Amino acid sequence: MKKFTFFILIIFFTVKTLAQAEPSGYAAAMARFTQFYNHDKTDSIFSMFSSEMKTALPIEKFRPTTQQLKSQYGSLLKTEFVKYGESLAVYKATFENSVFLLNISLNAQNKLTGLLLSPYHESAPPGVVIDPALTESPVLVKTLTGTVSGSLVTPKNISGKVPVVLIIADTGPTDRDGNNPKAGVTANTYKLLANALGKSGIATLRYDKRFAGSSVSTVKESELAMEDYSDDAVSLIHLLNDDPRFSKIILFGHGEGSLVAMMASIDEPIKAFISAEGAGEQADKILTDQMKLKTEFIAGEFKAILDSLRKGKTTPNVDPALYYVAAPSKQHFLMSWCRLVPQRGIKRMKMPVMIIHGSTDLQIPVDNAEKLKKAKSDAVLLIINGMNHILKEAPANPDQNMATFYKPDLPLKPELVAGMVDFINKLK
Repeated sequence: MKKFTFFILIIFFTVKTLAQAEPSGYAAAMARFTQFYNHDKTDSIFSMFSSEMKTALPIEKFRPTTQQLKSQYGSLLKTEFVKYGESLAVYKATFENSVFLLNISLNAQNKLTGLLLSPYHESAPPGVVIDPALTESPVLVKTLTGTVSGSLVTPKNISGKVPVVLIIADTGPTDRDGNNPKAGVTANTYKLLANALGKSGIATLRYDKRFAGSSVSTVKESELAMEDYSDDAVSLIHLLNDDPRFSKIILFGHGEGSLVAMMASIDEPIKAFISAEGAGEQADKILTDQMKLKTEFIAGEFKAILDSLRKGKTTPNVDPALYYVAAPSKQHFLMSWCRLVPQRGIKRMKMPVMIIHGSTDLQIPVDNAEKLKKAKSDAVLLIINGMNHILKEAPANPDQNMATFYKPDLPLKPELVAGMVDFINKLK
C-alpha cells in the first residue's frame, strides 16, 4: 500500500507536557474539518487555511492528496481530544480503515496554520510484558460495520492442538488489555489473564471493543446496541474455529461481556463458557440499585429515563451527572441492554458453564453469581474471597477497592487462574 504524508506543518511548535482543556476555537475547527472532509468538500477545507498555509500547500496539491486519503482510509468516524499546548491541539482521529493522531494549529483569526497526520499508538500502562515463552500476534477481522483489532497469545512450541479462550470485555470503551482510561481503569486485567493462561498451555484472543483502541465501527454511538458487540464476538469465533491450531473454543465474558458471550454462543461451535463478575439480574435493576447511592433527585431522574426507555422513548435532556450511563447518545444501547435477562440466557446454554465471582465486587454484588447458578444448576460456581470486579485482590473499603483499578502491575487473584485452568483442562 502506498504511504504518503497527507498534511504538512507550516510552523513547528514546542508542545508543553502540561495538558490543557480543548479551546472552543479548536473544537469548532475540528467539527468543520470533519464535516467538510466526509462530504468531499476539499475546497471548503482549503478555505480554512491561513494565507501562509495556502501558499505552502496550494489547492492543486491539497485536493489530490485529500482524495487519496479518503480513498485509502475512508470517512472520518470520530475525533477525540487528546491534549493542547502552545497553539497545537492533538486529536485521536478514527477513520473507517485506520486510526491516526490529527494535529492542528490555529492563528489568532482561527485559521489553520498547521495540519498533520501522524501514527497513533495506543498507550498501554506499564507493568505487564508478555512472557518470552509465549507468542503474541495481531489479529484484524473485517465485519459488516467496521474492523475488530485484537491480540492472539499462544504458547511457543505448541505440541498438538490447544484450547483457546476468547476474552469478551466489560462495559464501556474497553481495550484488549482490559483498560478504559476514560473511566479511570488501567488495570491490564486481560493482558495479565492472557499471560497466565498462556503459561498454562492455553491460548487467548483478546480484542479492542468498538470505540476503543484500534477497532473501528461505522455504527455511531447513538445507534449502538448489545447485538453489535455480539456480532463482533461471533466474527472472532469463526476466525478461531477455522484455525487448525485450536482444539476447542471457550468464551470468557467479564461483567457486561458475560451477557455478550451468552448472545454470541447461540448456534456457534463453543465448547464451554466462563462468566466472571457477570450480572444475574437485568441491567435496569442493577443500575437502579446503584443509583441508591446518588441523591434523590438524580435517582428520580434516572428512574424517569428508564420508564421512558421501557416505552421505547429516549430522553433528550439529561442531567450531566447521569451522562456516564444515560447520555442521549447512550440510551439506545441502554434500552437494548435492559431487555436482556441473564438468567434466561445462561439457562439455555447447553455447554459446560463456570461462574466466577469475587466477594468484594462493589459493582456487581456476589449474589448475582448465586442467581446465575440457580438458573444453571449444573454450572461450576467459584466464589473467590477478597476478589473485586477487575479480578484482583481488594478489600471491601470502597476507596481502597477502587484504587486497584489503576494499578496495572497488581496481579490477578491466583484462585481465578487456577480455577479457570482446572475447568478448561477437564473439558472433553
